[in-house]
Amino acid sequence: MTGQQQESEASAPAAPTAAPTTAASPTAPPPTSTTVPTASTKAAPTADPSTPIAAPVAAQSPVESEPELEPDVPGPIEPDADGVSIDGYSTTDDSQASLRPTILDYRRENGRTYHRLSDGKYILPNDDLEQERLDIVNHVWMVTLDNRFCMCPKNEGAKRVLDLGTGTGIWALDYADAFPDAEVIGVDLSPIQPGYVPPNCVFEIDDVEKEWTWTKPFDFILARNMIGCFSDWEAAIEQAYNHLEPGGWMEIQDSEWPAVCDDGSMTEDMAIYKYTTMGAEACEEIGRTISKTHTFDRLMREAGFEDVVKIPLKFPISPWPKDRRLKEIGLWTQASLLPGLEGLALANFTRTLGWTREETLVLCAQTRRDIQDPKIHAYWNGYVIYGRKPLKADKKEDA
Repeated sequence: MTGQQQESEASAPAAPTAAPTTAASPTAPPPTSTTVPTASTKAAPTADPSTPIAAPVAAQSPVESEPELEPDVPGPIEPDADGVSIDGYSTTDDSQASLRPTILDYRRENGRTYHRLSDGKYILPNDDLEQERLDIVNHVWMVTLDNRFCMCPKNEGAKRVLDLGTGTGIWALDYADAFPDAEVIGVDLSPIQPGYVPPNCVFEIDDVEKEWTWTKPFDFILARNMIGCFSDWEAAIEQAYNHLEPGGWMEIQDSEWPAVCDDGSMTEDMAIYKYTTMGAEACEEIGRTISKTHTFDRLMREAGFEDVVKIPLKFPISPWPKDRRLKEIGLWTQASLLPGLEGLALANFTRTLGWTREETLVLCAQTRRDIQDPKIHAYWNGYVIYGRKPLKADKKEDA
């Protein structure tokens, strides 16, 4: 991965402001007798308020500057003193054929089902509740990006598209419907996509951490909500680079854990702090970081991408912001989290941290209360990062 990369000179599309990423599961009340580890009360980490909300950040060449040590994020969010409702919505309501039988024989654990292919790699379930959450998360992204599929120039006009970790396939299906001339491939570990799809959309069940076998190059590759999915992001980005045609684009859309807070309203003794911090630590322990999204622009430049752009975002945990767009994003983020907390935590906490199912459910219940408290002004940082493969580019060989 050598050679000086070009600094992005084209301005990024006007970007909105935020969206969530991981979580999912049932909401049955856990036993109340189980205790959860506590921490001393002090202010939780705060984000860097030095940049405006969702301002595009043109990535610098690695020759010209050192990689950022701290995330580059938008400025503080102003809380809404008038309440958290929006347009009458209540913010407190809980609201493929011929596959091998072994792939369909899902792993069952703690009352949830998980993928069987490459068993254990992915910590989130694949059952109906998780699928509903994934579709809500897709809506969060559409609200955040002003109903754009992506922020790079391939928002329209792509010829051959790859959607990594397609989940329910909702993004791939919508893109295929919008652009009938595009060939869209969605790939995932779980066969949870619909059987009836547009003729220009297909779904494949595969492990994208292994060597990719597509022989025809793509002109657009999307990686959305893939934190925690790769143990080696450098290799994943390099594979994407190698499978793009010259001039093709890759875009990463993701959040970054743990949750942060600008005004001290989230403290270290709160469940939401423990839930997101310990979740991030557990992922780090198994080598699948969810805390370094802000570094992916550097990895893209090192892989050979040019015109790399990084757009910082914010994803409020609930509709607490005063800004209308952020309030709507927070509303839908909350809608995905309220029934979705257990899905993320159960496998992560019981497999890695040694917690019992009951201890995990208690923490989830406590976190659910925090998510419904408008006085807690927490949010996740997020990023859209995209770059182009040079028109004259050599294939990068894996080290």
